[in-house]
Amino acid sequence: MRESGVLLPISALPSNYGIGCFDQAAYQFIDFLSKAKQTYWQILPLGITGYGDSPYQSFSTYAGNPYFISLDELCENGWISEEDLPEKDIHKEEVDYAYLYEHRYKLLRKAYENSHIENDEGFISYSKKNAWWLDDYALFMAIKSQYENKSWLFWPQDIRSRDENVLAKKREELSYEMNYHRFMQYIFWTQWYRLKKYAHKMNVAIIGDIPIYVAFDSSDVWSHPELFQLDEDVKPEAVAGVPPDGFSATGQLWGNPLYRWDVHEKTNYEWWIARMAYARDAYDVVRIDHFRGFDEYYSIPYGDETAVNGHWEKGPGLALFKAIESKLGKMNVIAEDLGYLTDSVKQLVKDCQYPGMKILQFAFDSRDSSGANSYLPHNYIENSVVYTGTHDNETMMGWFDSILPIEKKALKEYLKIESDSHEEWLDACLALVFSSVSRMCIIPLQDYLMKDNSARMNTPNTLGGNWMWRVLQEELTEALNEKMKKLTTTYHRY
Repeated sequence: MRESGVLLPISALPSNYGIGCFDQAAYQFIDFLSKAKQTYWQILPLGITGYGDSPYQSFSTYAGNPYFISLDELCENGWISEEDLPEKDIHKEEVDYAYLYEHRYKLLRKAYENSHIENDEGFISYSKKNAWWLDDYALFMAIKSQYENKSWLFWPQDIRSRDENVLAKKREELSYEMNYHRFMQYIFWTQWYRLKKYAHKMNVAIIGDIPIYVAFDSSDVWSHPELFQLDEDVKPEAVAGVPPDGFSATGQLWGNPLYRWDVHEKTNYEWWIARMAYARDAYDVVRIDHFRGFDEYYSIPYGDETAVNGHWEKGPGLALFKAIESKLGKMNVIAEDLGYLTDSVKQLVKDCQYPGMKILQFAFDSRDSSGANSYLPHNYIENSVVYTGTHDNETMMGWFDSILPIEKKALKEYLKIESDSHEEWLDACLALVFSSVSRMCIIPLQDYLMKDNSARMNTPNTLGGNWMWRVLQEELTEALNEKMKKLTTTYHRY
């Protein structure tokens, strides 16, 4: 069965008050997808964002982003008033994260204070069920607030090293603040699962996204330092990234701490099993970012300013995924297997039987011809997911403007188009990926809207100006819906 879907982050929804959230706009978007006969809605990680606003650098692998909580529902509950709400039209076209940081948490705190949630049975049950991660997260965030939101690397040594006597005093001292963070997670996940249930009612499945790595400044690393490559002073020994290539002369320095895979192996990968179980419940399909890192991961000395001096180390390989499957059964996973792939990582993807990803833009990139051929649609395999581009790519219209003449020539020849009209190119590219043998076809909404690079979601290896684009409600037209439905029905992807 061949299927199709749309990639759109929650933050990009046309909700009121400055950022997409789990409000009426989210339900209306599901209706829009259902009417267009789309099977999937792919989102980006739901995690609470920190420095750089990236959903791939979160304070927790389990905590949801409080910005996505519907303020209208808090108002309906009587926890905040209509007078408390921001202007509806504020920041409609781009997310202003600095504004949200300054204003949204004040509203959420007021809602918490007015909710008297401590005696609510649902809240009590949720807090007990999720205590295995929520207690450490709530304490982490409460302490972080106490120390002016500094990274835990700069907290007092006894807290950094988790002296249990000190932590016990902190839990007592910060119990009210900890409950505030539990409250936000309870509301977030209650609203999310309600939205997911509605998506299922409308025959739309959710593709979630989890990064391979977690941020150093996270409750995950602080509460489980033994699972990461940290020294005796709990500072990273080495960090993650990718080496120099045709796209970046100095590579990419991500800065995430690396796993101690030998320690994970001794626990039969229980931390990863818990993480995947959580993702299985939250989503219908799980896209795992940077799948190559499970075969071999790139290790960069901590403190380096570029990725030039890194080297490859062996990852856990198939053993990790066998352990996950033995505990959780066969999961619906998409392996993000992009970039230069060795024979061993190709074999890992094949052994796991997960579909890999195909990016149409990569097929015509003259800077890196080593693997480009596998991205040409006539070479796709059925067990794959095809995209025009991802959140890390240019929009298609932006890409048309930026590619070299030799690449434009190759594209036109492949599409059998003589015209220089970018609109015609895009229509032909959409038809091309829809007609491919790939089982799933996912299109970023920006490409349906024929947006230029002003709507690009992220430029890798840059800080600032990313994750901001939002769609306007008036852009989700009947004509657009009909165009999507026609493509889907023409190529029988429903």
